[in-house]
Amino acid sequence: MFELDPELAKKDFIVDLKQCRVLLEDNALYPWIILVPKVPHAKNMLNLCMEERLQLMREIDLCEEVMSENFPCEQTNVAVLGNRCPQLCVDVICRKQGDANWPNPVWGSKSKAYTLTEKEDAIAKIKRAILIKQTDPRYMQGMHHPDYSSLEY
Repeated sequence: MFELDPELAKKDFIVDLKQCRVLLEDNALYPWIILVPKVPHAKNMLNLCMEERLQLMREIDLCEEVMSENFPCEQTNVAVLGNRCPQLCVDVICRKQGDANWPNPVWGSKSKAYTLTEKEDAIAKIKRAILIKQTDPRYMQGMHHPDYSSLEY
């Protein structure tokens, strides 16, 4: 059964996708979400079967687009580090030149908690955008079944 690591469970829930639970990192300095594959005991990408990996990539792509469209930035950072948490998770962070730690990584850098209103607004904005974007045919999760029957070997 899928369970969030205790550190991830402290994060704010945004939405569940087919493969991932999407969480908000409570740092108002950087728009930042975390995707956690709902695969029991997954610590690394190696713990996912190929279809799970492909679905994870679809969902990372969807979320990276949502974040960059809703929080204008020069750079999106997408990372699977695994050093701080024993559960597989993917960070998607919007960065701007001149932000609190530009151009350095955000891990272990300055942090500022959202106000309750800011947090509620960010969650609602991200959730709405994800729910709309996932109806795009490119992201019809698990719906694309390529036909390889015409290929010659």
